Amino acid sequence: MKNAIRALDKILRGDATRLPLLQQGTFDIPAGGLLGLIVVLSMVYGACMGLSAVITRWSDPTRNMGFQQLGASVVKVPALFLLTLIITFPSLYVFNALIGSRLTVGAMLRLLVAAMSVMLALLSSFGPIVAFFAASTTSYPFMVLLNVIVFAIAGAMGLAFLLQTLHRLTIAQLWPPTVAAVPEPFVEDESTVPAATPPPLPSGALDHLQDRPPAANVKLIFRIWIIVFGLVGAQMSWVLRPFIGNPSAPFTFFRGRGSNFFEGVMGTLEHLFSASSR
Repeated sequence: MKNAIRALDKILRGDATRLPLLQQGTFDIPAGGLLGLIVVLSMVYGACMGLSAVITRWSDPTRNMGFQQLGASVVKVPALFLLTLIITFPSLYVFNALIGSRLTVGAMLRLLVAAMSVMLALLSSFGPIVAFFAASTTSYPFMVLLNVIVFAIAGAMGLAFLLQTLHRLTIAQLWPPTVAAVPEPFVEDESTVPAATPPPLPSGALDHLQDRPPAANVKLIFRIWIIVFGLVGAQMSWVLRPFIGNPSAPFTFFRGRGSNFFEGVMGTLEHLFSASSR
């Protein structure tokens, strides 16, 4: 676990995605350890989500349902991310192959695991904030929307990391790791020999390479995949609901099929604003 935490710290600081480390077309991180860390971080955030049900039902005879919801949330948040990873990984590999990348299946899997570790690091850092609001408000619609916003922010940052790292890997594959020196007798004028200067190294994991923007087709392909990933993740959260637990309804591990994530969010918004206008 310590190695996974150190690897996550290197990823967040950008040390694991510097161009010299990516020139072999690989992304060397402990994927197994990071997967374990992802599960732990997602369980932490799941506990913060489920805390709302415990606090809301604390003085009710249904107090046990609050603890049941907390336990369910601790299990469901890791399932949400792992199932989304499994479902979206094949499409990411195919999309990456379409742009001519030489990344192997293993390297692509490690890259997606790293992106999810960024999501979960940010998501778990929001956990205390979610717990604070759970203890200071009784509005169920507000808690639902708060968690949707937090998930959206964490997902956006994780996908931004993924896109930037894919772009750096593309540049690293095109840029040779070493440049052969020109033999001295054949150099007539040193000023005519082009300098082999690599592109400037970004300082952070999300910094852009300003002098080497990605090709338009590359941006288009991965923007399409981001939309696919977002849709899968959103609907997966709808399939696995409830994560917070409606205090006016009995505990249930899963709800029946019906509607979709976006209709659910719109319904929650309408309920929140209609309640506030009374």
